[in-house]
Amino acid sequence: MRLSRKGRRKQPFYHVVIADKRRSRDGKYIEKIGTYNPMTKPATIDLDRDLAFEWIQKGAQPSDTVRAILRFKGVLYRAHLAKGVKKGALTEEKAEQLYMDFISEKDEKVEERRKKTADEQEALRVRLFGEAPKPQVDEEE
Repeated sequence: MRLSRKGRRKQPFYHVVIADKRRSRDGKYIEKIGTYNPMTKPATIDLDRDLAFEWIQKGAQPSDTVRAILRFKGVLYRAHLAKGVKKGALTEEKAEQLYMDFISEKDEKVEERRKKTADEQEALRVRLFGEAPKPQVDEEE
């Protein structure tokens, strides 16, 4: 599991792919499981969690950056819980509940960060250009 670079010069955009380690970075891959855009604030990560989990279960080894992405999106936590279920330390329902709680909490934090960033950008625009323009309302006579 690794990143395949796309995008223009100084504007990177990555695909998260499953590829044979003997292939080149941007070469042929087995399957695309998501995208990663580090240029946005916060970074935009679109990942098929179920597909990534299946590949982790099959033994795919992620690169360092992909490992960080999988950790952030909760895929490695799900794999950790699956090991606990397999050993008998957890029930499958309990593991699923823990995973869903983790995902909902993480999504709330990301949404909060997006809102904070949008507010900061709006404050910067107001500081640079004065008051934000108000939308014009057409008055019918």
